[in-house]
Amino acid sequence: MGSRPGPPGVDPERPLDVVVIGAGQSGLAVAYYLRRAGFAPHRDVVVLDANERPGGAWQHLWPSMRLFSPPSFSSLPGWMMPAADTDYPPATHVVDYLARYEQRYDLPVLHGHPVTSVTRADDDLSGLLLVSTAGAADHPASSWHARTVVSATGTWGRPFVPRYPGIESFAGRQWHSADYRGPEPYAGRRVVIVGGGNTAAQLLAEISLVAETTWVTLRPPKFLPDDVDGRVLFDVATARRRALDAGERDPGGVAGLGDVVMVESVRDARDRRVLEAEAMFERITPTGIEWGDGSSQEADVILWCTGFRPDLPHLAPLGLRRDGTHPATTGTQAIDEPRLHLVGYGDWTGPASATLIGVGRTAREAVREIATDLARPGITPR
Repeated sequence: MGSRPGPPGVDPERPLDVVVIGAGQSGLAVAYYLRRAGFAPHRDVVVLDANERPGGAWQHLWPSMRLFSPPSFSSLPGWMMPAADTDYPPATHVVDYLARYEQRYDLPVLHGHPVTSVTRADDDLSGLLLVSTAGAADHPASSWHARTVVSATGTWGRPFVPRYPGIESFAGRQWHSADYRGPEPYAGRRVVIVGGGNTAAQLLAEISLVAETTWVTLRPPKFLPDDVDGRVLFDVATARRRALDAGERDPGGVAGLGDVVMVESVRDARDRRVLEAEAMFERITPTGIEWGDGSSQEADVILWCTGFRPDLPHLAPLGLRRDGTHPATTGTQAIDEPRLHLVGYGDWTGPASATLIGVGRTAREAVREIATDLARPGITPR
């Protein structure tokens, strides 16, 4: 079956009930509910994480990045995020919270175990799935048999850059927001920032202090009122979920409110008249960008703040049916592989499931289904 690490006394040949892939906010929420449902850590369930340290994708974000909501509105199930020195704590506060969350609930996370593939162990559709990992650092490659697999890898590992004519010809630097660590490398340069969301607005606010910036967006950006933060967005998303669950008319979600939360740095950029976006260019030239009317802008750097895609190459061997850009699911369960659940990738796996506070409900529902399918006790009610 292949070797796998584990606590002393654990039979490495015994199939697990559940293997969770990813120990960011989604994987931890699933592991929490699995424990509440009676699944024993390491004996019944293990969480495999590619990162060498706790914190999920939050440990890779730029230092000045801050939450849009206070800690009480940014918490995983079971334990409220501790208060911070500010209403909108930095990413480092989240990393510390996730690390302590692992410890608090003694979750069976194995760091430094990047999963390379999930395959079917045989042709028995009620049989086992095989989860394989690559060797990393001091950990050898391993294989794990499981009755159920939960993929919770998020999107950080797949930055998205759209294709534009001439993109290969650009002589300057092209970076994605995933590469951003601070404004210093942009100082004194001509920078084109692409994208109309929160990341683009926040990075524009910082970079414009040290560089000449041009902001381009597909559509004119929509700014939220200054007094709207993550608390209001959560309330709106929750009200929409309740209405849809009750069979009522869709009242509209957070997208109708606007795209950009006016955090302090973005408000400052507005006061400096930086938040003025140009229409999207049509092509990239060796020295910059060019619009359809022939006008152009010289650039040294193009910074793509164009989002991410689900990080799912490990599921490719399963040949899952697609629904647009992602596997087809009913709730979190893959339509043509019922032993697989996907949690935390966005609204297609549960409303607000890509957020700290929103993933709890989706994780709870997924574990309820898993416990039922495996004939295990249900989740203890809240």
